[in-house]
Amino acid sequence: MSLGRADMWADDAALEAAARRLDEWESSLAERASRATALSARLQALTGTATTPDRTVEVTVDASGLLTELRLDERIRQHSATHTARQIMETTRAAHVDLLRQLTEATAEALGDDDPTGRALIDSYQRRFGSDESVPDAQR
Repeated sequence: MSLGRADMWADDAALEAAARRLDEWESSLAERASRATALSARLQALTGTATTPDRTVEVTVDASGLLTELRLDERIRQHSATHTARQIMETTRAAHVDLLRQLTEATAEALGDDDPTGRALIDSYQRRFGSDESVPDAQR
C-alpha cells in the first residue's frame, strides 16, 4: 500500500501538530512544577500571629500551625489561670486563622483561585485548623 503525497503531507502536519501539543504540555508541566516548588517554599516560611484586644497575650504559629512564640504581658497576672488559658487558646486559634488567610492568598497568587491542587491544599489546612473563622476575643 502506497500513500500519495497529499496523504503523507497530512500525516506530517498531524505529527507536527501532535509534537507541538506535547511540547506545550511539557512546558506547562514544567512551569506548574516550578510554581509549586516556589509556593511550597513560600508556605513553609509563613507564620500566623494574633494578639488579644488588651494586648496581654500574643501568639505566633509556624506554617504547620505549631506554637512558636507566646508572649504574656505582666498584666496577665491580674487574671485567673483559667482566664489566661482561655485567652491563649483563643489567640492561638486566631493565629491559625491568620496563617490560613495568608496561605490562601499565597496559593491563589501562585496557582489561581480555581486550581484544584490549590483548593485541596487550602481545604487540608482548613480541616487541620478548623474552619471556624469567628474568633471573638483575639485580633488577627
